[in-house]
Amino acid sequence: MAKRVVLPDPDGPTKEMGLPCSTDKLISLTIVKRPSGLLTSFVMFLTSKIEFFTRYLILLLGILLLVASPVHSSNQSIKEKYITVVLGDSLSAGYGVKIEESWPSVLESNLNASGMNIAIVNAGISGDTTSGGLFRLPKLLKEHEPDLVILELGGNDGLRGMSVKKVIRKNLEAMIKMSLKDGADVLLIGVELPPNYGEQYTNSFKDMYAELAIEYNLPLINGSIKEMVSLNLMQADGIHPNIKGHLKIEEEIRNAILTLLD
Repeated sequence: MAKRVVLPDPDGPTKEMGLPCSTDKLISLTIVKRPSGLLTSFVMFLTSKIEFFTRYLILLLGILLLVASPVHSSNQSIKEKYITVVLGDSLSAGYGVKIEESWPSVLESNLNASGMNIAIVNAGISGDTTSGGLFRLPKLLKEHEPDLVILELGGNDGLRGMSVKKVIRKNLEAMIKMSLKDGADVLLIGVELPPNYGEQYTNSFKDMYAELAIEYNLPLINGSIKEMVSLNLMQADGIHPNIKGHLKIEEEIRNAILTLLD
């Protein structure tokens, strides 16, 4: 007769212990058969915002390109402009005539009318000397970066009897070197003194301009007081040109500039 065998109890329960309600909740949280209405709205909203931002960015880039073009053109026109600085005294400042009648103003108008894009900075100051010009020139070069410097100084030094060699020539030479070093051409205007200063001094003064022009290979405009007076181109003081005198000076300087540019 078989004996009764007692089997050990199983490690776990023999009946299903799962909770239906809990299983349903778990499934509903982990398995999404279709997006909810809220999620769909959020995705559509986000997509519309991205499309709006993209269109806005394209529009902004277009505006920037339009703005950049004129700025570039403006910079080009500035670079193409021929900048000239006139460093002089009352002869350039237009003593005794209207500023628009002075030779620098007439020169700018005539050259632009002929098709040249030029800007003339008239830095002429009545009573100025070569020492004053030498002091002012560095700032003018830095500020305007000229293509051409017209030097019209020395007359007041000569009228004061300053040393031609130690003062006037030394200062003019320093201004010429400074301008050339800065990349500007130099046009030199010679000045003639009245004869009452003595033949030796007036000749030395006049020759100084010719010597500087030869040494530095510069175009030179030489003035003649006798000729200007004989042609009725001077004011009553016999030193400063009248309106017709300014026109004569302008014509000579204009021809020199055009020759320089050829």
